[in-house]
Amino acid sequence: MHIPDGYLGPQTYGAAYLAAAPFWAIASQKLNKTLRSRQVPLLALGAAFSFVIMMFNVPIPGGTTGHAVGAVLIAVLLGPWAACIAVSVALIVQALLFGDGGITCIGANCLNMAVIMPFVGYGVYLLVSARSEVTSRRRWIGAAAGGYIGLNVAALSTAVMFGIQPALAHDAAGHALYAPYPLKIAVPAMAIEHLVVFGIVEAVATGLVVAYLQRADVSLLYRPPSRMERRSEAA
Repeated sequence: MHIPDGYLGPQTYGAAYLAAAPFWAIASQKLNKTLRSRQVPLLALGAAFSFVIMMFNVPIPGGTTGHAVGAVLIAVLLGPWAACIAVSVALIVQALLFGDGGITCIGANCLNMAVIMPFVGYGVYLLVSARSEVTSRRRWIGAAAGGYIGLNVAALSTAVMFGIQPALAHDAAGHALYAPYPLKIAVPAMAIEHLVVFGIVEAVATGLVVAYLQRADVSLLYRPPSRMERRSEAA
């Protein structure tokens, strides 16, 4: 799912940087205010976990690759803003040191996997587990569903970025200057494999870890701040 250099035109990767930048800024501010000292090692572990599992890129038909991300699991443990920072750090290190994902496309990759995925997945998790006990099975089911849906929405967003390139930039003969495949090819190529393979892997991994933590240490599961805590943060 990592987009390499040369696949997106400046109209797309520039807009992606602009879209991701506010999330980075807000996430940094929120973590400075809310991240507890005992959670700092967990944030580092979350970034390392995401980094490792994203390195296992599996080639899939259509000329692209798929992998798990771990963004929703981090969101369930530390909150979506922490997941935004953790996955962004993993993606930036991968791009700069390992060439996994292009430097021009860091903003696009972060937007897909560090913004869209954790926030969509965490929203699904809250919807499924709404007001349930922290030990309820609805928690791990919600986490699994969030991982599955979050990864597939991120894959769809990536496919759309690829698919709009022929319409945005082409030469006089109509040949695409960047990613050559239109939406009708890019979307199925990305979506099908994530729906039937990688989304299931993400769901199983996320659900199993949350189920284990429910038995081992429920304090590690993220609890959104109360209204009074939010007021004190704002003050």
